[in-house]
Amino acid sequence: MNNTVLVTKDGPITTIKLNRPDQLNAMDVELLTELNDELIKIKEDDSKIVVLTGEGNAFSAGGDMKTLLQNSDPNGFKDVMGIIKNIVTTFYSMPKVTVSVLNGAAAGLGLSVALAADFIIAKEDAKVAMNFIGIGLIPDGGGHFFMEQRLGPVKAKHTIWEGKMMTANEAQTLGLVDLATPDWNQALNHYLNKLQQSPIQSMITSKLIINGKQLPLLEEVLDQETRGQAKMRQTHDHKEGIDAFLNKREPQFIGE
Repeated sequence: MNNTVLVTKDGPITTIKLNRPDQLNAMDVELLTELNDELIKIKEDDSKIVVLTGEGNAFSAGGDMKTLLQNSDPNGFKDVMGIIKNIVTTFYSMPKVTVSVLNGAAAGLGLSVALAADFIIAKEDAKVAMNFIGIGLIPDGGGHFFMEQRLGPVKAKHTIWEGKMMTANEAQTLGLVDLATPDWNQALNHYLNKLQQSPIQSMITSKLIINGKQLPLLEEVLDQETRGQAKMRQTHDHKEGIDAFLNKREPQFIGE
């Protein structure tokens, strides 16, 4: 392991940092595996609050493109999607109050993982996008589930189909982000102080009741995303989207 995930503890607060800043914290197999392992450990520890953020100037640009290109083996793809499912369900069902801090861009899988938190704080000009459509794919990491929860089914579909890159201010107006602020660090500290002065065990118990009821649906959505993504990876439009991305040109999709 190359410390692609950093974990620090300060009393009841555990902070997780995605640590591939030179790659905008893009999620390759190593980072995903390490994040999964750390979340499993943190779920069972005595912390009450978990903060997830990114090192450097981005939260996460999403799935690592090299991993996407290299992972043509169907079994390897299922293994990676299994790790993603574990990450999302563990983070979503964690018996702690969880906070995602978008210190910079959060796109694709990066945004899906961030949306699994209870509260989202973002730097106001951070770029936010559920942009799988740009390479002919569908959201994964529970993206469909979280988008529908926050936006409702119609707005979720429209936002996924458009794949628009928006600022955190725009995402807050839409409902994807809870707080967009020019000083996310100050806002985070204020929220953490508030949590530590709250009856947090009551908050966590309410979370477990609400999220526990929704967890089977999230798991089913993740399984559907795995099946759907496997099909999309074989389409002409996906291959065209990848080629266009690599060659920095506009894709020419034909719906096949």
